[in-house]
Amino acid sequence: MNLRHPEKINNPISPIKKKPIWIRTKITNTQNYFKTKEIIDKKKLHTVCQEASCPNISECWSKRHATFMIMGDICTRACSFCNVKTGKPTFLDPLEPSKIALATKELNLNHVVITSVDRDDLEDGGANHFSKVILETRKMNKKTTIEVLTPDFLRKGKSYKVVVDANPDVFNHNIETVPSLYRSVRPGSRYFASVSLLKSIKEINKTIFTKSGIMLGLGETRDEVLQVMDDLLSANVDFLTIGQYLQPSVKHYPLKRYIHPDEFQEFKELALSKGFLIVASSPLTRSSYHADEDFSEMKKLRDKQSQCHPLQ
Repeated sequence: MNLRHPEKINNPISPIKKKPIWIRTKITNTQNYFKTKEIIDKKKLHTVCQEASCPNISECWSKRHATFMIMGDICTRACSFCNVKTGKPTFLDPLEPSKIALATKELNLNHVVITSVDRDDLEDGGANHFSKVILETRKMNKKTTIEVLTPDFLRKGKSYKVVVDANPDVFNHNIETVPSLYRSVRPGSRYFASVSLLKSIKEINKTIFTKSGIMLGLGETRDEVLQVMDDLLSANVDFLTIGQYLQPSVKHYPLKRYIHPDEFQEFKELALSKGFLIVASSPLTRSSYHADEDFSEMKKLRDKQSQCHPLQ
């Protein structure tokens, strides 16, 4: 705890609630799992699968899917829910764009998700590095679609435009939770700054799919979740993910409750009825979980909409 989360050392101990039966994962292909691990380890890359203790790592790596985390494994923010290390980051690796591109090729990914730690220490928040990774990955993997999951670039001006100009197929930025919980859950972030970022992406390039996600189980109310949906729709977000918060340690933000799968299904139906193009909502849903399949579905739905409304 001293090394990974120094800012949480004095937090009160919050015992972790026993997981319900519906939150269970397993390795489906051991050979593929270890092949994925070998490729990542050999190139000394970081993945959010490992750093954020994703519950789906076994399933995804068994399918040779991984979400790359660029710009190191140390975050400058101290979100109370997150298991990524916090502290002073190291220098950027100038070879990382080519490493990500090669790993994407070796894993034979049809769709790659690239995320990062927050880099408030950099003048542009890491936007230029994101751009280099996107461009190099596309150069080496011409048929692979690219999804980025970015920080909010808070107080970095219009630096995010560099990422948009690199033309990723999907631009994702997670809202994470409801506004009333931001001070305790995401103290270094601002809710409406995140909403504004997502809206700006669409204003610059309408062809890029936008995406955002929220966790449940932190103490939010049903009405607050519905309001988040409305706020994201006002920013023209296409894709919403809703998942269960899982408390990483006894020093992290305390889990209030496990949400039953039926409730996730209800939120999915409500979100779709409100107007989202696609919604993934389940206890194990995460930003990049089944991202390749979801992208294909989004593209089909948009193409269908275009055929129905050719003048729009």
